[in-house]
Amino acid sequence: MNARKIVIWLVGLLFILSSLGGKIVNLYTDWIWFDSVEFEAVFLKILTSKIWLGVIAGVLFFLLTFINPFWAAVFSPKRKLLVIEPDLFEIPNKEKYEPHLNKILLGSVFLMAVFVAFGSAGKWMEFLQFISPASFGSLDPIFSKDISFYVFKLPFIKYVYQLLCFSIGLGAILTIGVYLFGGGLRITTRGLRMAASLKIHICLLASLILVLISLGYNLSMYELLYSPRGVVFGASFTDIHAVLPVLKILFGLGLITAVAFLINIFFTNWKIVLGLCGLMLLISVVGGKIYPEIIQRFQVAPNEIRMEEPYIKLNIKYTRAAYNLDEVQTKEFPAEETLTAQDIKANTLTIKNIRLWDQEPLLATYGQLQEIRTYYKFVDVDNDRYVINGEYRQVMLSPRELSYEHLPSKIWMNEHLTYTHGYGICLGPVNRISKEGLPEFMIKDIPPVSLTDLKLKQPEIYYGELPNEYCFVQTKAKEFDYPAGDKNVYTNYTGKGDIPIDSLFRKMLFALKFQEPKIFFSNEITEKSKIMLYRGIKERIEKVCPFISYDRDPYMVLSDGRLYWICDGYTVTNMYPYSEPMYPKTMGRANNYIRNSVKVVIDAYNGDMKFYISDKDDPIIQSYTRIFPGVFLPLENMSPDLRNHLRYPVDMFTIQAMMYSAYHMHDPQVFYNKEDLWAIPKKVVGETTQAMEPYYTIMKLAGEEKEEFILMIPFTPARKDNMIAWLAARCDAPNYGKLLAYNFPKEKLIYGPTQIEARINQDAEISQQLSLWDQRGSNVNRGSLLVIPIENSLLYVQPLYLVAQEGKIPELKRVIVGFGDRIAMKENLEQSLSEIFGGVITPTQIKEKEEVKEEKPLSIKELAAQGLAYFQNAEKHLREGNWAGFGEQLQKIKEILKTLGKQ
Repeated sequence: MNARKIVIWLVGLLFILSSLGGKIVNLYTDWIWFDSVEFEAVFLKILTSKIWLGVIAGVLFFLLTFINPFWAAVFSPKRKLLVIEPDLFEIPNKEKYEPHLNKILLGSVFLMAVFVAFGSAGKWMEFLQFISPASFGSLDPIFSKDISFYVFKLPFIKYVYQLLCFSIGLGAILTIGVYLFGGGLRITTRGLRMAASLKIHICLLASLILVLISLGYNLSMYELLYSPRGVVFGASFTDIHAVLPVLKILFGLGLITAVAFLINIFFTNWKIVLGLCGLMLLISVVGGKIYPEIIQRFQVAPNEIRMEEPYIKLNIKYTRAAYNLDEVQTKEFPAEETLTAQDIKANTLTIKNIRLWDQEPLLATYGQLQEIRTYYKFVDVDNDRYVINGEYRQVMLSPRELSYEHLPSKIWMNEHLTYTHGYGICLGPVNRISKEGLPEFMIKDIPPVSLTDLKLKQPEIYYGELPNEYCFVQTKAKEFDYPAGDKNVYTNYTGKGDIPIDSLFRKMLFALKFQEPKIFFSNEITEKSKIMLYRGIKERIEKVCPFISYDRDPYMVLSDGRLYWICDGYTVTNMYPYSEPMYPKTMGRANNYIRNSVKVVIDAYNGDMKFYISDKDDPIIQSYTRIFPGVFLPLENMSPDLRNHLRYPVDMFTIQAMMYSAYHMHDPQVFYNKEDLWAIPKKVVGETTQAMEPYYTIMKLAGEEKEEFILMIPFTPARKDNMIAWLAARCDAPNYGKLLAYNFPKEKLIYGPTQIEARINQDAEISQQLSLWDQRGSNVNRGSLLVIPIENSLLYVQPLYLVAQEGKIPELKRVIVGFGDRIAMKENLEQSLSEIFGGVITPTQIKEKEEVKEEKPLSIKELAAQGLAYFQNAEKHLREGNWAGFGEQLQKIKEILKTLGKQ
């Protein structure tokens, strides 16, 4: 071997090592991380499954692909086949390559086998579900197989079939190439010429290929259950009576032809086998394409409803089962206009919990009033319910997270050792407003100040929605806790964290992982330090259980003084027979089955994750439980207080509402004609319209004794604006997860949200006020119009926000209430209700008590620091012209001075 070849080999080796080195480091650090968060069994299960599946697939591909060309190379005729006719396929200088033929074949097939192995490793979940299925207890209507066959077994069978086809097909192409190269097979002007010794190999290979083709026809029969040919998803009349018989014929004919090739080994007549191949081709074209099209166009289309009725019934039945719509309870709602002031007072708890603050304006207001420092951000506002001072209240909660992008000094030390966590939350009622039109708070400020009996004892947020990078805790560096005026308060992390940096080797390991030498050379990082990885909660839980589909909106819960994230997890598949897929696509693909089977709880301080089974009857989660024993816990293991904060997820409910708008119809004739098709109402957002979103509220359902937390959405008839029904999901135990549909009388007009919006626009007094605000340079933003069922009537509520052009704080200036033919717009909800129903409706007061933050009062030094912080904020608001913010900070300073006066 000369020096040039040695250099090439060394460069290639270094390239491979550098490529694999990073992956090996990442793999090992992930292993350590999985072990630190107590999910090592999941990591090892996935890793070993990938390895075994990749090795088996790679070896299988190599053997199936290599054996045929190897046989051809070894047993090929030593002498070139003599023919008189000119050879049309002549390889120049083939004597030069002939001695290396086996090496070239071996190397090329081995390289492809490596790629196949890596690709097959990605099918680890299909493989694990194939060997660990769970029964659905329901059979498909055509082949009478349990649905588990289609969900758990068919996907992996199809992949194995594709792998076999690719391996044997590629092997066949290479075999022909070898025979052409060796001269045992020649292409001449008079056709194909073959040496006698090749016949056995060619017949065996052809027989094997025909068996695979026959198996493909067999698999195509099952694919008919997902056919889009008919008026609904699933096998149609044409599929069952035209396509299926042809597939059965082709399946049998393919096996007969395979046997004919085996018999032909002992004969020299190729006419029979070639004739059978031609017959298969003819039947596949005529019977598979032309014949079904004729049946569909001339038999089915003129009599579509009669022909397709049985299959429409199947589509309705299996779609309702796949989306859990067969569990919806339907009731009648009279939608009367008999609501009185006495009814309003009798439903005080419902009135108190009508949401007046939308997410966007509230998020903007929180950002202006409560971010305190530029590096704190409110990412989202979550809707939940709590028992506050003995009263059941709906609240809006937003965590104050740390944003590395907004740090004043973005140096490595600050990003990874000093600024490590967010701090505290803002929590307030959904419908309370101050005199300035700003939200009222129950928990606010830094350190957290509580105006109720809700206490926040552990305000630090190390794991949140913002995708912050890794950080080190328990280091020699000062760890920033929260600001106090012109000084900072520091802390030392005392939680479990993630991975201990207990050796020099681990320091080097993570320095290599993040390609950051400061990690290795930093004296601040000691053997007692810990590194926190995957701090974004979505990233964190997806790392542990990537096979679960997660909700877009995790929400924070305050429980026993600590902060937790709860994220809903879904089990989905696109292999449920006859079930209509979700369009537009959700969760990355057009799935046609969904269950909210998992509730994930993440500790915002420790990062601990627990996966709870919320639907134990779901076969997919049953399969996951068999694959990963001990990972998914019974819901009863969750703390009672956290269980009280479980919500029916919006994403799941939205999908079900979209499907229910069509699949509430049971009669196939009505379904076919779309006689009772519903739609989700539209709402105006700026210059555009979009579908109304489901919303949470606390209300008393018809026939129930007390109020409960529900998620609801109204429906209108398709292409009309009046309301026809509303769908509700119950969130409180013991009725959690139950769906109720309330149908309105079809013989009377019930105003829909769009019609109420139009009536508001036509009201002279409201239009005049809106025009006046616009002339003063303020922008009027309309909030979400909510439909609130009370007793047997409907109440419509819409907030109005005012945003000054020079400022960014939305102020809730008016509340519009609609009932029947009456519309009222006043400064708050109570005044609007009084305008419509008469009488005096008392404001919905919060039972407040003295501010509580800790067991002992703040010291004079701490009060002074807090007062200075408020003063600096007031100066900032003054410079910005934000008079509302300036006034609020002055009020806080006043409270501080009063407290100092008492000490």
